[in-house]
Amino acid sequence: MGGAHSREGLELSDSESEAEEEEEYEEEENPQKEEHYIPSSAERSRGKTLTPTTLDEVDEKLKSLKLKYSRPSPSSAQNPKAKNVVKLYLHIGGNSPNARWITSEKLASYSFFKSSRPDAADDSDGDDQNPSSPWFLKIGSKVRAKVGPDLQLKSFPDQRRVDFVADGVWALKFSTPEGYREFQNEYQNCLFENTYGFEATDDNKIRVFGNDFMAWARPDVADDSIWEDAEESFEKSPGLRLPSRPSQDLLEEFEEEANGDGIQSLALGALDNSFLVSDSGIQVVRNFSHGVHGKGVSVKFSNNGNRAGGYSTPKKALLMRAETNMMLMSPGQQGRPHSTGVHQLDIETGKVVTEWRFDKDGTDITMRDITNDNKGSQLDPSESTFLGLDDNRLCRWDMRDRRGMVQNIANSMESPVLQWTQGHQFSRGTNFQCFATTGDGSIVVGSLDGKIRLYSKSSMRMAKTAFPGLGSPITHVDVTYDGKWILGTTDMYLILICTIFKDKDGKEKTGFSGRMGNRIAAPRLLKLTPLDSHLAGKNNKFHRGQFSWVTEHGKQERHLVASVGKFSVIWNFQQVKNSNHECYQNQEGLKSCYCYKIVPKDESIVDSRFMHEKFALSDSPEAPLVVATPMKVSSFSISNRR
Repeated sequence: MGGAHSREGLELSDSESEAEEEEEYEEEENPQKEEHYIPSSAERSRGKTLTPTTLDEVDEKLKSLKLKYSRPSPSSAQNPKAKNVVKLYLHIGGNSPNARWITSEKLASYSFFKSSRPDAADDSDGDDQNPSSPWFLKIGSKVRAKVGPDLQLKSFPDQRRVDFVADGVWALKFSTPEGYREFQNEYQNCLFENTYGFEATDDNKIRVFGNDFMAWARPDVADDSIWEDAEESFEKSPGLRLPSRPSQDLLEEFEEEANGDGIQSLALGALDNSFLVSDSGIQVVRNFSHGVHGKGVSVKFSNNGNRAGGYSTPKKALLMRAETNMMLMSPGQQGRPHSTGVHQLDIETGKVVTEWRFDKDGTDITMRDITNDNKGSQLDPSESTFLGLDDNRLCRWDMRDRRGMVQNIANSMESPVLQWTQGHQFSRGTNFQCFATTGDGSIVVGSLDGKIRLYSKSSMRMAKTAFPGLGSPITHVDVTYDGKWILGTTDMYLILICTIFKDKDGKEKTGFSGRMGNRIAAPRLLKLTPLDSHLAGKNNKFHRGQFSWVTEHGKQERHLVASVGKFSVIWNFQQVKNSNHECYQNQEGLKSCYCYKIVPKDESIVDSRFMHEKFALSDSPEAPLVVATPMKVSSFSISNRR
């Protein structure tokens, strides 16, 4: 359960033994390369054949010996002092005690090129490049990769070094500061063009981000005072002190096997119980101050009230009415995430009491996602409304009829219809993906194009603020109870946005209540190191980044958590907000935080979430973390003990 720096802080060595290490590694990886020519007994008896008399024979004999020589690239051979000459290292050994960096190429050169064919990383870096092709990075004879977030590039300016992932974990060491800066400038320009389809000019940056968001395009000159003001406005959180040594254990684990089929989703309750949703039903677990434990109770999916027959495993489970009811939304046919309705499960009886249809103006419509009206509304016993989201729709659904009466489900001959009480159906282009609500019911929505929009609780027609995208789709979004911080999840990183601004009268507001103008801070990115990203597994995409869970005014969330492959990753919220944090020193581009705690599991993680704040012990800075994998559920108590 080590921190981020526990496996990457290996110094790149320039010792004389590097060549031996490289040769040893190549022998292990490519034993066939070491097949030396052995003359037959007949040849040994005829000494003449070992003494070639012509240049052709000499050449053939050398080829047959398959001798291994260092082959510097043509450009480096012509100009060994060129700026694009680098030393290439490869990390081997994963997270084992024998993990180390070895020299892959002592003298290599890099180049950024466009392929002659779109999306094909060939060697065409000449005049026949295809203008529509993305930029690729080529390093010596070992690396060819498309420039993009998948590289997980991490910079070390003081070491003139960059680390990245490309079918392995690599490091580039530059001989001069000028060479390092030249690489960074070229890389950022290629990344911008690959992301947005335009050259990285000032005009095009304004075209992408707009004048109000130039801090996002030029973070090196951004004003960080917004972050500093926001940090000072909150009570300092004790938070989780990250360990100085990876052997320090701050987490105690409580683990048990899940009943029945594999867990598909996790619905945490703030009262007595939480719920594990699987293919065949729901397993009820009891909430304790040290985590969740099974009660031995399972609710099997029943077709009572379900006139449409059976349904697939719900992708969304939403607790309502003081956590006595659960709305279950299943994906549609052919794997599409959209659903035409929800099933209402009475948890106390274990029966699906009805199937609700999504209907607008007499026409069936679909929803991509549903969520509660606000952060704490699942605790309201009289709750009858919830929010719905589709690609181009944002609305509020009501289980009462238009006269405000609860619909008579028992006497209904067909599936009852949810009432569209508020919302807007956009013409096109919004491509909504996910959403979340604040404590007062304001709404944040993430989109396929990476944009994040803020809507007040009173209007769903016009966003008060629309943050531009960084090129990656937002797959999940969360917001703090007070609405001052937003956490967006993309496949390769989390993006933390501060919504605080001051109006013309100097009054502090959030982007949910007014237009933020041009005093908008650059966001912070939360990333894995290249090595941890590689170790997380093949399906190493972030999902469901979330804040810890508070439902009371004046309380501040203390941690952030996300799942990626086999890792749950925890960040200290106070540390991420701190502009003087060591991670941010000498960084180029948007500031990225790499200080985190990893909780590893043996299989891919379904979800990682903090329990409600009321389950935090007096000697703990946080409520327990619950981690669900397909076959197990684990709880971790974070301790202040060093």
